[in-house]
Amino acid sequence: MVFEGVDLLDVTGPPEVFALLQRETADAAGYQVLLAAATLEPVRTAAGVRILPDVTFAQAAERRIDTLLVPGAVEMDPQRRVRALTDPELVWHVKELAARSRRVASVCVGAHLLAAAGLLDGKRATTHWSTADQLAQEFPAVTVDADPIFIREGRVWTGAGITACLDLSLALVAEDFGEAVALRVARQLVMYLKRESGQSQFSVPTEPAATTTRRVDELRHHILRHLDAPLTVTDLARHASISERQLARVFRTELGVTPAAYVESVRLEAARNRLEATDDTLERVAASCGFHTVDTLIRAFRRGLDTTPTEYRRRFRTLG
Repeated sequence: MVFEGVDLLDVTGPPEVFALLQRETADAAGYQVLLAAATLEPVRTAAGVRILPDVTFAQAAERRIDTLLVPGAVEMDPQRRVRALTDPELVWHVKELAARSRRVASVCVGAHLLAAAGLLDGKRATTHWSTADQLAQEFPAVTVDADPIFIREGRVWTGAGITACLDLSLALVAEDFGEAVALRVARQLVMYLKRESGQSQFSVPTEPAATTTRRVDELRHHILRHLDAPLTVTDLARHASISERQLARVFRTELGVTPAAYVESVRLEAARNRLEATDDTLERVAASCGFHTVDTLIRAFRRGLDTTPTEYRRRFRTLG
């Protein structure tokens, strides 16, 4: 399904996966991909690129649909928060076409359209992390889990943000043609067939947005330069020449976390980078990032990323 303002990658990502399937598997029937819209007029995407529908929603409703893919679109509200769009007429078409489909999958914030159509009632679902709270608030009948890359509930699938549309599409290919075929497609995309854990593995920034307090910014740089130091609350308060209570209050206000939680998140990010880009042993990674012992490093990875350092390196290693 396509409509004005739709996110371009939501639309183009899955067909790229399906096209590679047919290139990799000569004996597979593959998929016939059709873009459906309200009319056959060009549709302008959020990226400004216009795409041409193949059929109208009415024409699509006359077909037997194997897989209905529902992408999303977002807008900014007056408070500069991202909100997913759920046009009532579009929701009606989603409901109509879903009834004629073997399976239904939302891409990114397209989960909001599925929820508005009642297709997620009583189900667990995911969406882009930036609109997960909105989805949970507006559709209390849906159990929202913002961490997974995608979730399958019977014939209904929901995918997380943006590039997760590729992960979701690979999962659909694996279901239809087997994991061996999907793995070949994943290799062509330079992707892992399965990413363990979820969006939390990709949402920890090395450098957060600038704060309004220069003292906090200086502390952040101090932390990055001294990861192998103790960096206790007492150490940080002393370095900033403020009380421990004031330090905790400033961190909570500016960064939304405690000083200890922030230090661990930065250490975890540094450890991730070393695991991806070096051959350092776990002992060396733990020491250089301030975890000191491998056991502490492992506990931090399980707590923050729901995986282990060894498994993380196996999946995200960038060395040849």
